[in-house]
Amino acid sequence: MSRQRGSATPAPAAAAGTITLGDLTVNRMGFGAMRLTGKGIWGEPRDRAEAVRVLRRAVEQGVDFIDTADSYGPNVSEEIIAEALHPYPEGLVIATKGGFLRPGPDKWVTNGRPEHLRRQLEGSLRRLRLDRIDLYQLHRIDPKVPAGEQFDALRDFQREGLVRHLGLSEVGVEDIDAARRVVPIVSVQNLYNAGDRKWDPVVDYSEREGLAFIPWFPLSAGEIEEGGPLERVARRHGVTVYQAALAWLLARSPAMLVIPGTSSTAHLEENIAAAELRLTPEDLRELG
Repeated sequence: MSRQRGSATPAPAAAAGTITLGDLTVNRMGFGAMRLTGKGIWGEPRDRAEAVRVLRRAVEQGVDFIDTADSYGPNVSEEIIAEALHPYPEGLVIATKGGFLRPGPDKWVTNGRPEHLRRQLEGSLRRLRLDRIDLYQLHRIDPKVPAGEQFDALRDFQREGLVRHLGLSEVGVEDIDAARRVVPIVSVQNLYNAGDRKWDPVVDYSEREGLAFIPWFPLSAGEIEEGGPLERVARRHGVTVYQAALAWLLARSPAMLVIPGTSSTAHLEENIAAAELRLTPEDLRELG
């Protein structure tokens, strides 16, 4: 498996263009591995062999950024990534996250205590079969723990060579600024999609400051009303509303690194094909 960058026939994901994460460059069409687990993001997936095929096909299609977390399963997503892709192709960036406890399906409890973050990071390294994680993200800033202690822990991980670059998730501009006073931050991962644009200011901040913005839940297009803007744009281009939603994200900002997730190879290829869709100025005006 290879990234196929520079080959005579570029891989489909490359059509999205590239973005930098510190000293790393990846295609802006990535893959989110949360859905490679059971119902409620808990336990084994219904079809583990298909989850493995999805990951291998993603890389064949030019995806060179895969996002996961120790809490997905928990542990299951990271284990499947290693099963499917280790030894990893040159240039593949695997990002993971820490900062949640999982007491059960669909249950998420923040835990940003430094000792917990360290245990989870060590577990991620072991499950992913890595000596260093390219991008490690604080899954949430835990309000029960001083933020400075959580940022100090991230700084320690980086100084010890356990992580290469650091990111944050579900944070505002003030949070990012506070973290950056302690440690370099290269990415922000917030809920964002065509139907939920609460974090517009963080997208703009990321673009100004040279950070990657990674929208989670990118395929939620809000309530897609029949005949609504997304459906009209999709119909004009002969694509699905979800492909139109992904194309809108890529057009929204050059800081955008999209990570649509799926447990199906057919849906994976449909998502990646959105990298080649170019929305017109008229489309963008209509979508707002």
